[in-house]
Amino acid sequence: MAVPKRKTPSAKRNHRRSHHRVTVPQLVTCTQCGSRHINHRACAVCGTYNGRQVLGSEPDGE
Repeated sequence: MAVPKRKTPSAKRNHRRSHHRVTVPQLVTCTQCGSRHINHRACAVCGTYNGRQVLGSEPDGE
């Protein structure tokens, strides 16, 4: 098994870990119901996305 010859400097270690942070999701207001939802996702409350109904009950095709 490979073993490092020297200790990794803290600057190099921290630079490598700079992308490990947690990001806050970008929330936008729904144009139909006014609730907050994640950007580029369908609204969980009313089920609309980009002005169209994409989630929820669909009309029967009978």
